[in-house]
Amino acid sequence: MLTLVRRHPIAVALAILVLVTAIGPLPPLVDAATGSPAGDGALVRPLLYVFLAPLSDVLDALTFLSVERAEALLLTWSVVLALWWGLRSRGWRRIAGAVAGPVVVVAFAAATVALPRPVPRLTVSDSSLAVVDYHAHTQASHDGRKGWTASDLAQWHARQGFTGSYVTDHNSIFMGGVPGTFNLLQGVEWSVFDQHVIALGPVQPIDRSEFDHSTAAMLRIFAELHRQGAVGIASLPEYWRNHFDELDQFIGAGVDGFEIVTCAPKALGFPAGARHDVLELAQRHDLLVIGASDNHGWGAVTCVWNVTSPGPKGFRTNHVLARPLALLQDGPAASAGVTQFWFMLRGLSWAERASWLTWILVIAIYLGLPRRRGQRAGVGILARSLSLKTEPPPVQPGGGVVERRRSSAGHTPPAE
Repeated sequence: MLTLVRRHPIAVALAILVLVTAIGPLPPLVDAATGSPAGDGALVRPLLYVFLAPLSDVLDALTFLSVERAEALLLTWSVVLALWWGLRSRGWRRIAGAVAGPVVVVAFAAATVALPRPVPRLTVSDSSLAVVDYHAHTQASHDGRKGWTASDLAQWHARQGFTGSYVTDHNSIFMGGVPGTFNLLQGVEWSVFDQHVIALGPVQPIDRSEFDHSTAAMLRIFAELHRQGAVGIASLPEYWRNHFDELDQFIGAGVDGFEIVTCAPKALGFPAGARHDVLELAQRHDLLVIGASDNHGWGAVTCVWNVTSPGPKGFRTNHVLARPLALLQDGPAASAGVTQFWFMLRGLSWAERASWLTWILVIAIYLGLPRRRGQRAGVGILARSLSLKTEPPPVQPGGGVVERRRSSAGHTPPAE
């Protein structure tokens, strides 16, 4: 056992972590309003997602980071890997190892936002319930991914179990017209005086300058949306960052609801205490609370789904189901390099844990296969066997060929 630990300390430590974190696991989904495990839906992980669990889970964990924690995590692991590979080498390889650390971190970050991959999907047993995203973007937004069309957005949502999504581009009304069975619904995100307002339903153009010179002017937009027959939702992170002490005025002006979970990194740091205050306010006034992917075409996976009942919109109409990791982003940013992966491991299903342990074992066996001194990494014993078969026999100083003989144990004795 000690030999195993000495030869493969990282593999052993990782395997222990995978097992230990099963003692206090996180549920796959929680109700963002209550913090309890979700009862309205189940998270289904595709077979390929589970097979590639170490990659799938790490990329998900990197997706669900607040801006501050993302910066801290990238810096921490860039330094750790640079030191690890740099100090284990000599000469020019030390420089190459030090550079490789940040390059690997950047490569993972790029894969997080751009790599197509299998993703979990939400399923609901009650066919009367709709799974909705209230806030998503196409290339029509100034910060949308170039080439990210409404059809791309529909496919992105369908893969993850949504049955419909509002398209809320920045100051650009979505007019529909996308063929297919997935429901893309009319909406827009108006930018007015330090606040973004999600308008849902039969929205019409407005003159934003009328609402863009003060808080009082901005709040009049809700009355305008009601006149159009639309619903107005206060978006994160703006009401948290800029207007949190003025939420009573939002309610007096007729706001229809608040976002309480948003997958955008700039909003993932929304503190649990602030979310609790907004939930109390919304419940008291029977206002809608929603989650939003805030997808702009970057990243493969969402952190939140809305399970919505038919009928009037109120506090109990919509259930916000979120990945727990997305609700744990208000902790100390400096600890993200460790805590993000600790939370990730706590959230693994047993199938994912089995996949992790299998990959750890396979890689450890591969790295532990015997190789001849100086032999490059290959297929271990097979590479050694092929090398022996293709290697020319040694030649005696007088020019004769030395015959190789094998002992009864199967070893080739040294040339005489």
